[in-house]
Amino acid sequence: MARLSAAPVCVITLTYVAPIEAVDAQMAAHVAWLEAGFEEGLLLIAGRQVPRTGGIILCRGHRAEVEAFAATDPFVTSGVATAVVTEMAASFAADALAPLLS
Repeated sequence: MARLSAAPVCVITLTYVAPIEAVDAQMAAHVAWLEAGFEEGLLLIAGRQVPRTGGIILCRGHRAEVEAFAATDPFVTSGVATAVVTEMAASFAADALAPLLS
C-alpha cells in the first residue's frame, strides 16, 4: 500500500436515460472520446455498470476539470446519458496505482 498526498481523483458515473439502441448508436463516438481521455492522461479506468445501466470512469484531476471533460462525452451531448462527478482526495492506493496518482 502506498500513501498519497490527497491526490485529486474523480469518479464519473454515467446513467443511461435513453433506450439502449440510442446508447449503442453513440458508442463509436463515446469510445473515441474515451481514447482521447486516456491519451491525455486524464482517465485511469472505464467500463460498463453491471447490469448495463450506465458506466463508471475513474479519472485523475479536480472536479471542475473532470466535469468539463464529462460534459463533452457524446453520450452526454446527445442526451442518451447523464454524468455525475464525485471527487475524492486519495490518501491510499495499491503500490501499482500510486505512480499514476502522483
